[in-house]
Amino acid sequence: MLTGNASLETVRERLDRLVAEAPAGYDLDSRPDFYGDEDSIVGELERRTADALGTEAAAFFPSGTMAQQVALRCWAGRTGNATVAGHPLSHLEMHERDAYAVVSGLRMVHPTDAPRLPTAAEVSGLAEPFGTLALELPLRDAGFLLPSWEELTAVVAAARERDAVVHFDGARLWESAPHFGRALPEIAALADSVYVSFYKTLGGISGAALAGSEDFVEEARTWRHRYGGRLFQQWPAALAALTGLDRELPHLPEYVAQAKVVARALGEGLDGAGVPWFRVHPEVPHTHQFQVWLPHPPALLDEAVVRQAEETGTALFQRWFEPAPGGPPGVALTEVTVAASALEWTAGEVRAAVREFVGFVGRVGG
Repeated sequence: MLTGNASLETVRERLDRLVAEAPAGYDLDSRPDFYGDEDSIVGELERRTADALGTEAAAFFPSGTMAQQVALRCWAGRTGNATVAGHPLSHLEMHERDAYAVVSGLRMVHPTDAPRLPTAAEVSGLAEPFGTLALELPLRDAGFLLPSWEELTAVVAAARERDAVVHFDGARLWESAPHFGRALPEIAALADSVYVSFYKTLGGISGAALAGSEDFVEEARTWRHRYGGRLFQQWPAALAALTGLDRELPHLPEYVAQAKVVARALGEGLDGAGVPWFRVHPEVPHTHQFQVWLPHPPALLDEAVVRQAEETGTALFQRWFEPAPGGPPGVALTEVTVAASALEWTAGEVRAAVREFVGFVGRVGG
């Protein structure tokens, strides 16, 4: 299996793993947190996150959606401009039910609708002022795409020239460092605020952090309370997040390198199996995640995934989806995540598993 799936665990298995994998440096005999107080496991996680990103402070949030809304609301108040420049494929637009507008009263303008991050020229050329530029790094729904380091610094500079602040939707920022060839603190230093997730890459239970300057994070804590995010206890999520920082973060460069091997082998396997049309996108992954597109309905491909897993014990893909509105008809895509369970796969094994999968597709479709 290329990627593990914690959702397949039972509650007992997850509890047992939480204790077994607890960070050696954290005392499990200490008291639980109380409304996120600083002298608790939540405070320790906030300090560890700020250290990892090189920011002055960080605040723990129960969800990334809440963290994003608080960040944008704070910046709207500070800049005096409720307009956010963002991408139509960003999480803010695709997966948060227009919360920035409905809950926070903000509006979004798009420097580009191309399936990539905006360029400096597009940000400079926006026909109206905006207070915040929100950049999702990587842009998941476009294929986990990242700009080059030079492109990113130019886009940030263009926003500054427009007197705007910069917010990074860094739900998957952890695994972006190898592509940029820069350490996380240098990347985070480009932005005025950064949101990171603790479960998407680090294998946590839930939760996110909003990082930035001391005064910004203090204001964010106030809005977190107003948005209902000051929970009584969050120690399981915080403990799992600390574990992820210890266990997963150091290995992300390996995952990214292996993703390049896997993506190439997938393409070779599909080509060798005579698939008339397919796409591995991007051909060379920017992170440890990428897309695969095939010319079949999602339900058929899902059935092939199940058949292959049941009959061979190999789970090459997870769920398949129809593309976003406006995408090509008659095709489906899936997201591939290369994690610890994929590090031992050779290119030859991937090619063989792909050919086998194509055979199951033929059996199900026939």
